[in-house]
Amino acid sequence: MEVLQRATVPQFTQFSRPKWKPPKHRLVCCFGLESHNSIELHQDRLQSLDDGSERTQNDVWRLFTEAQRNIMYLNKQRVQAIEELEEMKREQKSLLEKIEQLEGQAHASSEEDPSSISSELLLRIDSMVLTGILDTREASGFRGLLTDTKLRVADYFSNMMSKSDSEVLAALRHFSNKRKMKCFHIIHICTEMEPVASVGSLASYVTSLSHVLQKQGNLVEVILPKYASLNLEKVKSLREIEAEVFSYFNGQLHRNRIWTGVVNGIGVTFIQPVYYSSFFSNEKIYGYSNDFERFSYFSRASLDYILKSGKQPDVLHIHNWETSIVGPLFWDVFVNQGLAATRILLTCQSFNSQCLEQPDKLAMCGLDPARLHRHDRLQDNNKLHLVNILKAGVVYANKVIVMSSIHSKDQIISTMSHGLEVVLGTHKDKLLIAPFGYDDSNWDPSCDKFLPQSYSADDMGGKAVSKVALQQQLGLPGDVSSILVGCIFSEDSDVDLEILKSLAWDSSRRGVQFIFVGVSNVSGVNSEMKSFQDGLKDRNVRFLDKYDESLSHLIFAGSDIILCTFNDPMVQVPLKAIKYGAVPVPLNVADNKLRHFIDPNSQRTRLSEYIINTFANVPLSQALNEIKNKRSQWDEKIKDAMSKDLSWDGECYDVHVSAYTLLKK
Repeated sequence: MEVLQRATVPQFTQFSRPKWKPPKHRLVCCFGLESHNSIELHQDRLQSLDDGSERTQNDVWRLFTEAQRNIMYLNKQRVQAIEELEEMKREQKSLLEKIEQLEGQAHASSEEDPSSISSELLLRIDSMVLTGILDTREASGFRGLLTDTKLRVADYFSNMMSKSDSEVLAALRHFSNKRKMKCFHIIHICTEMEPVASVGSLASYVTSLSHVLQKQGNLVEVILPKYASLNLEKVKSLREIEAEVFSYFNGQLHRNRIWTGVVNGIGVTFIQPVYYSSFFSNEKIYGYSNDFERFSYFSRASLDYILKSGKQPDVLHIHNWETSIVGPLFWDVFVNQGLAATRILLTCQSFNSQCLEQPDKLAMCGLDPARLHRHDRLQDNNKLHLVNILKAGVVYANKVIVMSSIHSKDQIISTMSHGLEVVLGTHKDKLLIAPFGYDDSNWDPSCDKFLPQSYSADDMGGKAVSKVALQQQLGLPGDVSSILVGCIFSEDSDVDLEILKSLAWDSSRRGVQFIFVGVSNVSGVNSEMKSFQDGLKDRNVRFLDKYDESLSHLIFAGSDIILCTFNDPMVQVPLKAIKYGAVPVPLNVADNKLRHFIDPNSQRTRLSEYIINTFANVPLSQALNEIKNKRSQWDEKIKDAMSKDLSWDGECYDVHVSAYTLLKK
């Protein structure tokens, strides 16, 4: 077709049939007997030539005419094909527009008429009752919830119709629990908040929990010191309030400058001392000899600010020892100044740091040392001549939440209280356990920019691709069927090198690929691990003493197993492993002992129950055997784990709102 299009078409319309004329011949007269006959013969020959030339010209004309007709026919076919193609394009475009229009109408219809979603949910409830998933009593409650015309059911369940019955049931229960709970006014008095002032797990906890609480309709505020190192670029609408707020400290009233701003959608108030300006002018947040003075000043100033501004929050949420002094200050000084309806909730990230001080320092912020230096109040249980500031928070708070994704209440009291066993045992009824939420904004295999191919529980193909990419990057033998074990430990991880080396040695003999990543602050750990790798001389083992962000993501995605500890809330290694489809296996002996602590009567979180029953009872040797001999069951376990809701919106939110509800009762 293209050749014909490029060919030059003769302009046959200008072609005229040539009119042949015989040449003029001279007549030669020859005298003789045969002259007349010769002339006649010559004329006959000329006539024959004339007839042959005319036939040749006719043949040429006929060929050109046929060629012209063929070319014109092909051009006509070409034009017709182009027109048909354009028509198909127009029809396709019109069809797509109609589909988009119908989808838009369907979406608008579902928004305008949530009853369709309610009806489908009611049918799903019927199905769950008939199949024994749901009992009739709970089903009746759900039906009443869905038929309440005041509730926007469609907003909550619009994306749930394609989910499994178990997921729909979990969503129904979650929705039901939230409807039973009222909204609260919560003020966090704390020393960290991500991303403006971040050191440990407290920063992400305050920000994530505040965001979820506010998203569910609660009013949330945060009060922070105005550090010199504050990341002001992350604060929107920062401004100083033109009002003086005085706070009592060291026998006098001292003026504070009050700043307000918005951080990640949360209203934040920053308190800046005028006279004691050096308290928060340093680069670090913690680690100074006057930390008690710094944070007791801030705690007192926060309460003075709340009182001056006329706020009457439902809950004052305090954190760790740094703001635990708010407890006795509130009940001994502030409760009768218009805050009688407010209650105190203390959250402890851990009990490692407690702050022991001389009792007379309590007077600096307006407390009576003689009244508080008692065994049932602030007196330290071991060093009786000192007061324990974290103990003050436990004793004076109405509820105490301990953040732990794996341990039970009894475990925390008996083995993780660092000398506070007696006080925690005495106040056991006010103690609650909440798991850390998982932040998938940077760690989600379905949209991880560091992975060669994304994947999810519904489509695991990208995990195999990630394993091959990891093997190629580290120079490991490229075999997707090889079992790959990753181990990532942070700078302060408590790693037992002998156990680590023993696991690597045993696995190496079984052909397992091993990757160790971490920079340890413990003297000699890195060099000893490097020497161990050199001595092992195994092409399946790699030890990396430098942290690389992209490689870290690839290790989680490419590994079948992640060796880890379960006590690192900052790194959240077990939760990342679960999210990326790798089984978290306890690294140290202490973690293996978790399986001996299972007490059906002990209070623990749903996440803790799941991790212990599914993973903590599985040592590395057993996990390797299961992958090799029960691959299909292993894959199902992985997919089920990846589908769990580990977010801040899940169990962590539920525990906190339950605590707020109990406080108000």
